[in-house]
Amino acid sequence: MLKIIIVEDEEIIRKGIVHTIDWMSLGCTVIADAENGEEGLEKILLLRPDLVISDIRMPMLDGLEMIEKARAEYYFEAILLTSYGEFEYANKAIKLGVFDYILKPLDEEILAEVILRVKNKVTDHKIVQDVKEQVKDIEDIKIIDIEMFKKESNNNFYVDKVISYIIENYNKKITFEEVAETLGVSTSYLSRKLKEVSNQTFLDILNKYRIQKSIELLMNGNNRIYEVAYLVGFSEYKHFCTVFKKYTNVPPTKFTKSNMYLAKK
Repeated sequence: MLKIIIVEDEEIIRKGIVHTIDWMSLGCTVIADAENGEEGLEKILLLRPDLVISDIRMPMLDGLEMIEKARAEYYFEAILLTSYGEFEYANKAIKLGVFDYILKPLDEEILAEVILRVKNKVTDHKIVQDVKEQVKDIEDIKIIDIEMFKKESNNNFYVDKVISYIIENYNKKITFEEVAETLGVSTSYLSRKLKEVSNQTFLDILNKYRIQKSIELLMNGNNRIYEVAYLVGFSEYKHFCTVFKKYTNVPPTKFTKSNMYLAKK
């Protein structure tokens, strides 16, 4: 749910916005409302909404000043409610990064369209922030530690060979059957050995290692995502994106948006 605070000095308009709009159907919840900029600032800093919908002209503190002061503490999206005569505030609003304007009286269809765009932006922002908080260095992202994996294989000959084969050929099109044939054993026997040591399948190990290598390339920032997919052995970009999200919980596009190219630092 998108958390919203409504700030409007005219009580009839404010209460109408809070109580007559079907916020639940928009995927939103109004967590507070305020009748002036100072009260709005206090509630924004206390409750930390995702979105503030505010009038511009208000007593004590106008909407733009309120947004500017609140954003000095933390980031949120803002929509301004405007009248035709208030467009002189546009330049300052643009500099503040206000998301959009909606003319009074409020049109619910326009509001719904703007809210949808806000939700998409907020979702992207939260994903980016999660990645930034979780990843301080490339060593913080370990899908698989292949060297440690080898050490923990108890010197099992076949498992050792499979791991070595993956390290040497992960960027090529390889199959489990091909590896088994190279080692001169059946796929069922080799699969059983992998399960005994790692409790993982060949494909799991291969894909984890490919994603680990793709993370290194993405953090270097020298290649486009589709190029990275090819460089780590995926022939289909869409399949790469699916596997990447499976092991990292974020799609590669969101990962690159976080600007976490720490290997350059």
